Amino acid sequence: MSLNLPAVGQAAPAFTALNQNGESVSLSDLKGKNVVLYFYPKAMTPGCTVQACGIRDSKDTFAAANTIVLGISPDAPARLQKFIEKENLNFDLLSDPEHQIADQFGVWAMKKFMGKEFEGIHRITFIIDANGVLRHIMEKVKTKSHHDDVMAIVNSL
Repeated sequence: MSLNLPAVGQAAPAFTALNQNGESVSLSDLKGKNVVLYFYPKAMTPGCTVQACGIRDSKDTFAAANTIVLGISPDAPARLQKFIEKENLNFDLLSDPEHQIADQFGVWAMKKFMGKEFEGIHRITFIIDANGVLRHIMEKVKTKSHHDDVMAIVNSL
């Protein structure tokens, strides 16, 4: 299985999505800041919770590096709001129910889990610089250390 990911060194695919509050968030509105865009399968599941809580606990570190973190999944804004409330998350989660953004970034593809094949989001993180250029793709994400792994890359930009 090969994913059709965008090219590093090129402009990141433009997108607009609704956050947990039903507000539009566009990549173009974030120019001047580094953006960490991480795709995750489903809010309030164990791995996704560990990953999100690591980012929550690193908010000051990301802010000091002029970096905004956005999580994106197929979940509806109402479910994202519940996830934020339950885990006291302090960053935006974006809703991509039709997986249009996941398709643009090449992360919606066939997956295997417990012997079954199905289409879904692959847990992949994209690091976009302050000019909107895709600088790094993390295809192998460890949920427990994701926040530290991402900061190491952001600090090298």
